[in-house]
Amino acid sequence: QVQLVESGGGLVQAGGSLRLSCASSGRTINVYAMGWFRQAPGKEREFVATISWSGGSTYYADSVKGRFTISRNNAKNTVYLQMNSLKPEDTAVYYCAASPGHVPSIDYEYDYWGQGTQVTVSS
Repeated sequence: QVQLVESGGGLVQAGGSLRLSCASSGRTINVYAMGWFRQAPGKEREFVATISWSGGSTYYADSVKGRFTISRNNAKNTVYLQMNSLKPEDTAVYYCAASPGHVPSIDYEYDYWGQGTQVTVSS
């Protein structure tokens, strides 16, 4: 099984940057596409970004294109989300997930999920 643990969340001012990490224990992540989703209170979980198993392909939600960058280091069994130019609407719990797909953007395509890390962006 894949156990995923997110870290790096916190409070940041609008326009600032934050880097989230997702570490895997147990099974290595090199055979999985990895993704980030987020969920604000009272809202549906939404897709943020995904990266293929090798790191060669990425796909982003329109709302974060040009601001967020997903990357991975399979040797460290870790995936990252670099978030720049943060906006208050980015405030949410951010979840890391693993999928057998290529660059999946739908939550049902993911098999494993972390517990989430809170990101709060203040004005």
